[in-house]
Amino acid sequence: MRVLVLGGTLFVGRHVVELLLARGHDVTIFHRGQRGRELFPDVKRVLGDRKTDLDRLPAGATWDVVLDTCTSLPGYVATSVRALRERTQRYVYISSISVYDAARPTVDESTPTVELAPGASRDEVTGENFGALKVLCEREVLDAFGTDRALIVRPGLIVGPYDQTDRFTYWPLRFARGGDVAVPDDLDAPVQWIDVRDLAEFIADALERRLTGVVNTVGPAAPATLRTLLDACAGASGVASRIVPIGLTTLKKHGIEEWSDLPVWAGRDATTEGLTSVDPTRAIELGLHHRPLHETVVDTLRWAQRQRGDAPLKAGLTPEREAELLAVAVDNV
Repeated sequence: MRVLVLGGTLFVGRHVVELLLARGHDVTIFHRGQRGRELFPDVKRVLGDRKTDLDRLPAGATWDVVLDTCTSLPGYVATSVRALRERTQRYVYISSISVYDAARPTVDESTPTVELAPGASRDEVTGENFGALKVLCEREVLDAFGTDRALIVRPGLIVGPYDQTDRFTYWPLRFARGGDVAVPDDLDAPVQWIDVRDLAEFIADALERRLTGVVNTVGPAAPATLRTLLDACAGASGVASRIVPIGLTTLKKHGIEEWSDLPVWAGRDATTEGLTSVDPTRAIELGLHHRPLHETVVDTLRWAQRQRGDAPLKAGLTPEREAELLAVAVDNV
């Protein structure tokens, strides 16, 4: 199978390319070359900006499928599908569950999607317009390729080795430091995640099986809570630690944000509850497998300690902010 990957050197794309090469497929990577140029030294590689430089692809080359891993801007997707519509049989786009109306108590592939607010930018991604821009990206793909030649993959929180966001990585690393760990006093809150390697395997299989349509690639297979995740992180490193729940009022008073300061946790807001209750049934029926949480945590911790480097985490509490919270918790005992 001949595969053109737009992106392919960061996180999801990196794992998918590794799998495709291991399975003997003919892979071409098109990316800007700003990161990951040292990866896959023997693969076909074309450097350029997909907005302006797709004409750098080999003249006359065609592919069985294009895998688009790396944009949330509909203008970029529009350029790509126009340039590649006659050069590939199928197009696979990595979207997000953020496309959905998150106020629904549960979400599946039939749940309505959000619309871009009047006047909102189509050319700059923000937390407010991310989901709506992904919807527009999906429409560009479907308009160009139709439902019989396109696959839209909608993951939730993607976790595991090589994650640049640190949203999941924070917790294994924090528990590996040991001691008292500040957590939200909402331990029964539902949480979801998908190991990037499980997602990559599903995508590689989907390319080979010529799957089409829309699919929510979320996990775990059975409902889980924040307590489930934190217990797994506490047990992964063998370092003594103690969970210290902090009340929601105290968190708010200290400006602690869900999802960013205390990652994975999304709270109990009725306007967003659907994003932690996404139905994985269709993906599982199509072959998505979920590895044990312990394996995800252990492998993420090993990667973070050995390969991630010592750059400050992009998510989670700094030791100083956590110490302030823990002091408050002690004072209130």
